[in-house]
Amino acid sequence: MEKGSDMILAAAFSKSGGYFALTDDSKRLILFRTKPWQCLSVRTVVRRCTALTFTASEEKLLVADKSGDVYSFSVSDPQGCGKLELGHLSMLLDVAVSPDDRYVLTADRDEKIRVSWAAAPHSIESFCLGHAEFVSRILVVPDHPELLLSSSGDCTLRLWEYQSGRELHCCHLTSLREPAEPWGDKRSAASRIAYWGQESCVALLCDCIPVVYIFQLDARRQQLAYRQQLAFQHRVWDVAFEEGQGLWVLQDCREAPLVLCRPVDGQWQAVPENTALKKVSAHLQGNWAMLEGVSGMDAGFSGLYKATFDNVTAYLRKKEERLQKRRQNPPPGPNGQAKKMKPEEASLRCSS
Repeated sequence: MEKGSDMILAAAFSKSGGYFALTDDSKRLILFRTKPWQCLSVRTVVRRCTALTFTASEEKLLVADKSGDVYSFSVSDPQGCGKLELGHLSMLLDVAVSPDDRYVLTADRDEKIRVSWAAAPHSIESFCLGHAEFVSRILVVPDHPELLLSSSGDCTLRLWEYQSGRELHCCHLTSLREPAEPWGDKRSAASRIAYWGQESCVALLCDCIPVVYIFQLDARRQQLAYRQQLAFQHRVWDVAFEEGQGLWVLQDCREAPLVLCRPVDGQWQAVPENTALKKVSAHLQGNWAMLEGVSGMDAGFSGLYKATFDNVTAYLRKKEERLQKRRQNPPPGPNGQAKKMKPEEASLRCSS
């Protein structure tokens, strides 16, 4: 088994919360049962993984990797080997399944979202095309299973009817930023999309900005409405909604690692510390050494942007330098004397 630093690359709970799985940079896939907590298996994956998810039935675990492949692993047979389900030509960044387990949705570095049949993954139902950079996260809306949310390095959040591949709405995050903000012109991609069915709210966390954007989904009109942004003093690592509680925000601050936000008079705001917040915060503070390494890590998507090369400007600059030298030092004529260039010839050569 290839030995890495044991850094966790991806993790997920099953829908019921009865199972938990993670992959690390040692190419291990570790499956747990949560009630009670028990390690069921440690299996090996072919390549380092980028995302994983359980099927809705919790019978399979789908694992996406850097080479663009998706493998399925049995949950009921914890020692079973992985099975290749589908492949892309570029790195996969996220994988999701429809609530009825009918479709497998995959997002890759080449701006594409593919919708494949779960029973026959080689059969493609549709593509969701429109992003101008890598697709970082996708989420099938739980209470509107025909809708898909996606985020990208192009700084957009998009809403799709994924079975047809039709884009319904697009929100440009750059238009929501204030010019005075230090990250106003910084490129960013969403590292988490969270959904709260109680208020049809969408929380969007970007990988290098200490801000959480709040949207509201209007499923009837098939659009997203921007509501507000929550700014924080520290780097935000993750966000998650909990029914009946609100929005949990995990940040890089040992003194206050968790913030709980709730809507008050239509505006989301941090609530005073309560019993649940104290309990979970105390647990994180007691295990802070586990999280300290994250604070020094670079943004996960910074190396995925398209590299642009402008060699035309350099070519034109060097050409102009050569012409300047020729004008200052003309080549010698037939008798060894410097040949004088006619004004019209000089202008012709410059234009060429």
